[in-house]
Amino acid sequence: MKSSNPNTTSSGIHQDRIAAVLARERHLYVERNPKSRAQAERAALHLLFGVPLHWMNDWGTPFALQVASAQGAHLTDLDEHTLADFCLGDTGAMLGHSPPVVAQALTEQVTRGYTTMLPSADASVVSETLAQRFGLPMWQFAMTATDANRFVLRWIRAATQRKVLIVFNGCYHGTVDDVFVDLVDGQPVQRSSLLGQVHDLTHTTRVVEFNDLAALEAALAPGDVACVLAEPVMTNIGMVLPQAGYWEQAQPLIRRYGAMLVMDETHTISSGPGGYCQAHGLKPDALVVGKPLGGGVPCAAYGFSAELAPRVVAAKHHAPPGHSGIGTTLTANLLAMAAMRVTLTQLLTPANFLHMHTLAARLATGLAATIKRHRLPWCVTQVGARTEFQFCATPPVNGTEAAQAMHADLEHVIHLFLLNRGVLITPFHNMMLICPDTTTEDVGRLLQAFDAALSALEGDGLDG
Repeated sequence: MKSSNPNTTSSGIHQDRIAAVLARERHLYVERNPKSRAQAERAALHLLFGVPLHWMNDWGTPFALQVASAQGAHLTDLDEHTLADFCLGDTGAMLGHSPPVVAQALTEQVTRGYTTMLPSADASVVSETLAQRFGLPMWQFAMTATDANRFVLRWIRAATQRKVLIVFNGCYHGTVDDVFVDLVDGQPVQRSSLLGQVHDLTHTTRVVEFNDLAALEAALAPGDVACVLAEPVMTNIGMVLPQAGYWEQAQPLIRRYGAMLVMDETHTISSGPGGYCQAHGLKPDALVVGKPLGGGVPCAAYGFSAELAPRVVAAKHHAPPGHSGIGTTLTANLLAMAAMRVTLTQLLTPANFLHMHTLAARLATGLAATIKRHRLPWCVTQVGARTEFQFCATPPVNGTEAAQAMHADLEHVIHLFLLNRGVLITPFHNMMLICPDTTTEDVGRLLQAFDAALSALEGDGLDG
């Protein structure tokens, strides 16, 4: 840490410096992006919050950056700046923007129909490939991983005749209502940011800290838990890795109490062609994968083990006729199936992941070296193609520690500084993703801008 000054945050950066650099970067952004500003002002006339989805304002820019095009590892904005994109749609474009093979598959499919509510040959190929790739034999589809998680919870609650869900503090599973429960001073509290919820989620959702086996067993002990819904590595609160032996002990513990383990690989698919579970030998009862599965086309899938699948089928057969609450008209549409087929067979390949992992390791090493050179108490974590830096000296072991390491103003200024120098990372935390089209030059560009950002934040001047 650079200073013991009381105005210096626990991150090692002086609060006044953060404010000064942020003010300069906001001014620079406005100067650089007049066309984005004009378009944002036009959009504000008829779009709530001025953007298609309100969280598009979470970038922290003075107004939303407007996209003109995106290809491979690069994005071009309306003011014709070409950005090295390490956000990649927060994993939605993990395989690059507009992959040519996906574009070709979509082009061919559009002449043969979009939505029919009937299966095609692609469905058989996709399900066979998913079974081989992820080790679970039976599959269904959804439009998003949020939907897939929601549907899996319905299926498992019906199959087990149990209502209770266990999640980990600070978890990310899309916008499934059931998961918005946090630990506050050790007590479960429904997240106050969840809009319009009229039911008390704490009645059927239990929340424990990641990596705490004793807490997990205590939550399982009543014998009423349908499933534990987890990411194998926590991601959206900053990355939290499982400690050595955690999942090896947690899996039999969950099954001892008759509960199911659902792994959400929406982000950890960055670990390899079969995700984190296959790479690390984990055996979930159900698995969800979304975002990159269709090369950027909205789609998701969820699979069941050979033991769970018959119970799911029986639950449907024994239910009264009528709507199950599972699925939508556009689920498994023909465009999505065509996109998944080509993505699974031609993009989610060992060769692509080798390139992605190699460059991600290069990035992680470079970030760590830069942080060390600036003598800051930060750490760097990598999960496959996914890399993050966190404002704490050692990697957090649970959601509480990860949340305590966050510093919204510091994230904001670093992200904006990088954006003004042609590098895009996620707005929500400090995540950077490598795609098959990312080059060593792109990584070098990010590292150079990151070094300049740290120099500006801790130096006497505001150069950078």
